[in-house]
Amino acid sequence: MTGWLLILTLLVLGGVLSNLGDRLGSRVGKARLSLFRLRPRNTAVLITVLTGSLISAISLGLMLLVSERLRTGLFELDQLEERLANSRRLLASSQLELNRAEQGKRDAQQRFEQAQARASKLRQELAPLVAQRNRLEQERSRLNLEVRDRDAEIGRTEAELSQVRKRIAAGAQELKDLESNLIALRRGDVVITSGQILSSAKVALERPEQAQQVITALLQQANINAFRRVLPGQPPDRQILLVPRNDIAKLEELLAKPGRWVVSILSAANVLRGERQVLAFPDLRPNRPVVKAGEVLASTTVEGDLTGLDGINRRLNLLLAAAYARAQRQGTLVEGLQFDAASLNQLGRALGERPAGQVVQLEAVVLRDADTPDPIAVELRWLRPPADDIPRGPRRP
Repeated sequence: MTGWLLILTLLVLGGVLSNLGDRLGSRVGKARLSLFRLRPRNTAVLITVLTGSLISAISLGLMLLVSERLRTGLFELDQLEERLANSRRLLASSQLELNRAEQGKRDAQQRFEQAQARASKLRQELAPLVAQRNRLEQERSRLNLEVRDRDAEIGRTEAELSQVRKRIAAGAQELKDLESNLIALRRGDVVITSGQILSSAKVALERPEQAQQVITALLQQANINAFRRVLPGQPPDRQILLVPRNDIAKLEELLAKPGRWVVSILSAANVLRGERQVLAFPDLRPNRPVVKAGEVLASTTVEGDLTGLDGINRRLNLLLAAAYARAQRQGTLVEGLQFDAASLNQLGRALGERPAGQVVQLEAVVLRDADTPDPIAVELRWLRPPADDIPRGPRRP
């Protein structure tokens, strides 16, 4: 309801109620009624006052009924004024904070603009420095590549130089050893040659822990053999054989594996008579058959015009050498072959006495089976002997 309508309603209502109050008072006065023992006039005045109060109460009630703002203003005015004052204080405080924030924002904006200006200036100043740095980095990369190439070249040169030095040193040492060996050979003082077997045995272990015992026995036997060769006539009462511990440990590890093996102790260099030490190294290889009985290791033909004893002996020696070379290729570790020297001499004489022009075919035949470390016994056989009885070499055992 609008304000004008409310006012109009109140005017109309007041007029109606006034008229009713006036009529009621007149009737009470004419009737000369008495209330609360009052006089009739006073009763009429009381009725008029009550009527006016009723008009005011109804007007106020109607206004309060239809206007929420009036009710709020009438009953909550003090609270509203207090809240309004608080709101104004908060607004003033907020405005102050806002002013401060605005000032801080303006200060920050100013510092930001100053920083941007400084950054722009620094970028302008740094641009040539960055370009110079890039050039320097490129130059450094190029120099690093050149340095690496030079280092690699120097490394290759040093490696080649080192290899050349090693070859020179090895050649000088070899020359020195050859000269020493040559002198010793001329004097006849070399008693053990490089690679010569000092002791050897066939081994097939039942338990791995037996390896150490076998190696110890082989080293002791090799020490005794070397002592007797290097220091003949002296009792072998000290250790002159030197074998690297690493080689012994590796040999023990390999020997503990299942299998049939041949273990040998070999001389590492030529040894002269009277030396105090003998360097050696172990050799381990599987034990296997090398030759079988009846196997022909080598053969040769003695021409009809070869009748001189010296020529025939050289031919026989060449046959034995060829047979030994064949045995070495098949894996033997023995030094030389076993044969009957008397029968060989007898065969040489028989060949020298054969008829002139007779061509003879000879063969070196194995007498018995032999494994890797076993001695190999051979005989030289004359394939087409003359009618008379010519010896063929040693008898079979």
